[in-house]
Amino acid sequence: MSHPATLVLLVRHGQTPTTGVKLPGRAPGLHLSDEGRRQAEAAAARIGALKTVVAVYTSPLERARETAAPIAHARRLAPRVERDLAELDIGDWTGLSLKRASRKAEWTAVQRNPSGFRFPGGESFTEMQARMAGVLARLVARHHGGTIVAVSHADPIKAAVAHALGTHLDLFQRIAIATASITAVAYAPAGPYVLTVNSVDGDLARLLGP
Repeated sequence: MSHPATLVLLVRHGQTPTTGVKLPGRAPGLHLSDEGRRQAEAAAARIGALKTVVAVYTSPLERARETAAPIAHARRLAPRVERDLAELDIGDWTGLSLKRASRKAEWTAVQRNPSGFRFPGGESFTEMQARMAGVLARLVARHHGGTIVAVSHADPIKAAVAHALGTHLDLFQRIAIATASITAVAYAPAGPYVLTVNSVDGDLARLLGP
């Protein structure tokens, strides 16, 4: 007897005051902006229409938990913190402006050869991808045949998409993940299927099939 696929909705946190300006990494104390809260509510409205959602997981960082809260509320669920959904640990680069980061000699490696780069005092991209693949496998095993939400961050979601597609990590920067966007991956016994990437509007019910 075949097992049904488990649908994972990967949600990036909403906009913050530093989005597109700084690399906040895992620094605490960063909250959603007013626009980010509006985005989170919009994502919650879309996901709330899916009666198959059985669990909502979130990165421990404030901006992710604040995005997960209305989503979980819409489905009358309690959000569960999962530390392996956290942002890439960028170590000594934490708090660096994007302008300064882009001037670093290592920036080319970050963009074109991330599989060979480790942030000083932090995590490598390959470690981050393995962490994301591992946590999603555990959550899928826990919720066979259901729909779950995992609220995370841009780079971890991009790495998860690349992994699901079988795309080399060195190409993952070509994947765009906007704030509060929804990416859907169905994990079936035969392997994952990427159903949509970077979705910011529209009805999600079609992802569940006829």
